[in-house]
Formats: sequence, structure tokens, C-alpha cells
Amino acid sequence: MSLENNLLLARLYDLYGPLLSKTQQKVMEDYLFKDITLSEIAENQNVSRQAVKDAVSKAEQKLKGYEQKLGLLKRFYGEK
Repeated sequence: MSLENNLLLARLYDLYGPLLSKTQQKVMEDYLFKDITLSEIAENQNVSRQAVKDAVSKAEQKLKGYEQKLGLLKRFYGEK
């Protein structure tokens, strides 16, 4: 993922993170804020790398979906 996309996801996570499942929250926190690789997250959680990648993708879709419906980031920060 690009730096720009990660920054967007971090902002979306700050707004909508509590709406994600606990597992998705943990994965996104590790991935976005602790800069842990997908492989390392998978090893820490005893799951496959693909499972972590899927969790990140689904969380990303949810976060962007919440923004599309609620528009809080756009309202507060004037962003896309």
C-alpha cells in the first residue's frame, strides 16, 4: 500500500475504528500504527498471511464504506 493510502486509512481508523471487530481493530493497529508486516502479524496471531491480508482488505473496505455513508472525515478535515 502507498503511504498516502495508509495515512487515509489511519485517519479513517481514528474515526471509525470502534465499528470494526476486535480482531480487525488489532490487525489494523498493528499494520498501520506499529508498522508490523503482514507476515509478522500472521505469526503473532497464529494464522496465515493470507488471512491477515484478507482482514486488512475487509477492514479497509468497511472503513471506506463508513466514510462514504457518513462523511465524517470530509466534514471535519475537508478531505476526500
